Amino acid sequence: MEKHQQERYVQLENVNMSFVTKKGIFNALNNISLDIKEGEFISIIGHSGCGKSTVLNLIAGLLEPTSGHLFCAGREIHRPGPERAVVFQNHSLLPWLTCFENVHLAVERVFGSETKVQQDLRTEAALELVGLTHAMDKRPNEISGGMKQRVGIARALAMEPKVLLLDEPFGALDALTRATLQDELMKIMVQSGCTAVMVTHDVDEAVLLSDRIVMMTNGPSAEIGEILDVNLAKPRNRLELAEDHDYNHLRSEVLRFLYERHAKKAA
Repeated sequence: MEKHQQERYVQLENVNMSFVTKKGIFNALNNISLDIKEGEFISIIGHSGCGKSTVLNLIAGLLEPTSGHLFCAGREIHRPGPERAVVFQNHSLLPWLTCFENVHLAVERVFGSETKVQQDLRTEAALELVGLTHAMDKRPNEISGGMKQRVGIARALAMEPKVLLLDEPFGALDALTRATLQDELMKIMVQSGCTAVMVTHDVDEAVLLSDRIVMMTNGPSAEIGEILDVNLAKPRNRLELAEDHDYNHLRSEVLRFLYERHAKKAA
């Protein structure tokens, strides 16, 4: 792949998004432009109502922009595609299927031309990547919340996406499970090599996982306020970073931005 393509793997060009409501036109996003490099991990953070999930849904192809253009690997995004997989906060597993069967559904859709043996191997490899081979035959009601979310991640990774889209994937989990899955996600990203875009409210999560943090202004008509480069060496260890000056400076920069936006909204 040419260097120019690597530098601009996912592109948002002058994207505006408006919704028709009972009260009239609601302008959610205003003139969003962003270039995301191949293999980069981007977090989008901001206060509630700033359009974070709307940006993610536009990249996923679940929404079409009111104006502007979005591209992935040089092709304009018009609809969902297997090269862009989404992990939602709600795992959305089918309760009557086992973990294996839930992941296998995605494999069948993307790799339908392969033999059943090949599809089974892909499914097992995805579950192994998230450490769930021991729970392949269990149904969602037989496993913990953290394990359900891992199945959701495995289902997305089984599609071998070029872009992994994460909408607050750990938001509903307890602090310890959340930390464990964040650590696992860091390892998975190294192994898969895919590009990631994550929506989060968690400042520590954003700094720990990201290469850059996109900070959104308050809605309506939300814009990109600042983009923060996270120049911390990888692999990252959360315990070591707790005492790291650069980590704490980056964390403070995000908190400053969010606090200033909150104060502006309250004024």
